[in-house]
Amino acid sequence: MVELNESDYPVLSKIKYPSDLRKLDIEGLKQVCADMRKFLIKELSHNPGHFASSMGAMELTVALHYVFDTPDDRIVWDVGHQAYPHKLLTGRAGLFDTNRKLGGLSGFPNPAESEYDTFTAGHASNSISAALGMSVASALKGEPKRHVVAVIGDASIGGGLAFEGLNNAANSASNLLIILNDNDMSIDRNVGSLNSYLAKLNTSKRYNNLRYKTYKLLRRMNLISRQSSSRILRFNNSIKSLLGGEQNIFEGLNIRYFGPFDGHDIERMIRVLTDIKDMKGPKLLHLRTVKGKGFAPAERDPATWHAPGKFDPLTGERPKAGQEPHPLKYQDVFGNTLVELARGNDKIVGITAAMPSGTSMSKLQEAFPERTFDVGISEGHAVTFSGGLAKEGLHPFCAIYSSFLQRGYDHIIHDVAIQHLPVTFCIDRAGLVGEDGVTHHGLFDIAYMRTIPGMVVSAPRDEHMLRHLMYTASLHDGPFAIRYPRGAGKLVEWECDLKKLEIGRGEKLADGDRCVILAIGPLALRAVEVAESLRHKGISVGVYDMVFAKPLDEKILREVAAMGVPVITLEDGAKAGGMGSAVAEWMCANGFHPDITMLGAPDSFIAHGTVAQLHEIVGIDSRSIEEAVVRAVKAGGK
Repeated sequence: MVELNESDYPVLSKIKYPSDLRKLDIEGLKQVCADMRKFLIKELSHNPGHFASSMGAMELTVALHYVFDTPDDRIVWDVGHQAYPHKLLTGRAGLFDTNRKLGGLSGFPNPAESEYDTFTAGHASNSISAALGMSVASALKGEPKRHVVAVIGDASIGGGLAFEGLNNAANSASNLLIILNDNDMSIDRNVGSLNSYLAKLNTSKRYNNLRYKTYKLLRRMNLISRQSSSRILRFNNSIKSLLGGEQNIFEGLNIRYFGPFDGHDIERMIRVLTDIKDMKGPKLLHLRTVKGKGFAPAERDPATWHAPGKFDPLTGERPKAGQEPHPLKYQDVFGNTLVELARGNDKIVGITAAMPSGTSMSKLQEAFPERTFDVGISEGHAVTFSGGLAKEGLHPFCAIYSSFLQRGYDHIIHDVAIQHLPVTFCIDRAGLVGEDGVTHHGLFDIAYMRTIPGMVVSAPRDEHMLRHLMYTASLHDGPFAIRYPRGAGKLVEWECDLKKLEIGRGEKLADGDRCVILAIGPLALRAVEVAESLRHKGISVGVYDMVFAKPLDEKILREVAAMGVPVITLEDGAKAGGMGSAVAEWMCANGFHPDITMLGAPDSFIAHGTVAQLHEIVGIDSRSIEEAVVRAVKAGGK
């Protein structure tokens, strides 16, 4: 438990729930913001999490909980990187030392955790659609006084789902309020014309004054009805166009626009929110905020301070890596190798969806900026855009996190696979990712990729194999998926000569005749360690790195089937539909019936914790693998 002493946090220590917040005056609200900033700097310095986004959303969060009657009124947070102040104000400050830890608070809004968390967050651009659904549902249930607020950032609002939500909201009778939290900064620098538009968007005082006068006049004349409201709004928007010389994109959709206002001026925000919350029809409040507000290092470099890890709360200095050589992250091996391949092949281009640094696509961006494309938070577009590039003779390497690529599934099928286009999908953060939890685990990519005709699905056991797979993919005339985990590999000497692999061929890593482990990805190396441990205990275990989940190495499968020993399949992914399922399907289809034990993620959503803890929970740690082998051998081995 975290102790919130009154001497350290004079006002925050007294806030248990938002109802306490509503008893304060403006000065008290400002002090709450100051207390929360002090609290988060202290806590996140040793228990890392999403820092800059939460620091920039203090005043906004306080204003929302002050003006709206939460939890009866609904606040829907987009992505959820900014949710720590929300958690502190809704009864969870004392538990904050458990944030992102096994069995503790989620790093994102989670309805299972609190009634104040109205909708699951973790992926971008869904808040408007979800909030609109909740607003319409409230009206249908006869709850017209309930307010619903969607909070979305300037990067997320550029996503396709956000546009779909905006369009639907504009054509609904809902009273949805959309808060646009505009900090001009996502994890990486925002891209796209919408962001440029937001940077210069303003509202004319002449226009606002005339609009409100017109609205009041029409009300006095009893000329406003639900049927006429859209026509009146279009009339008002026309006035704006005449006065400002430019159509506001939101008001062009018949969504009333207010702003931009200073998102750190809590008094002004409270006044504006109070004025507009009961207005009929959809509306958008545009707030300008500073990511990392209140902590100078984060204000200067919000990308680095999105999730900075541990740091000195006084200086902002972050621990430096040791002087001893250490393995690179898989993403950095990917980035360096892609540059190497691009130097020798001018058809290679790189695509990412708002994550150039997160995927290390930034390395290609630095070397070949004209051949690197950051399309923003638009995973579906990233895939189809890659298909268009491939159709005209280029070879795209499309790097997207596993859990985010799920959003592009239809596009993979329709816009790449059907045409058998040479797009290489570089699936970063595959497997259990740790503290980010359920919305970020990359457990389903093998299952959703291997069902697609013509798709090659692969996973490297180490950095050398990643390089070989990338080189092989660059020579392949069709779609190719390479999945690799978050974090560092095993090899300090990660560089090696590139070689073309035979697609659909695995590799024997250890001989054994009592049991066989068929593994894929880095877990193949763990299987070798387990086999070595069991050899000393008198149990001989063969280990094969399948390398490819599709196509499977049928030579290995026939060899293993002929041995007549128990088979263990091992993968850092969902068992349902995964590599183990593929092995069982092949065995059954070819008349072989070995005793197969599948090790992988169960048919359930996995919470947050360290990767090591989660591997143990799902049964793919060394001890669990060894126990599975021993059980299988006792049950039916030689």
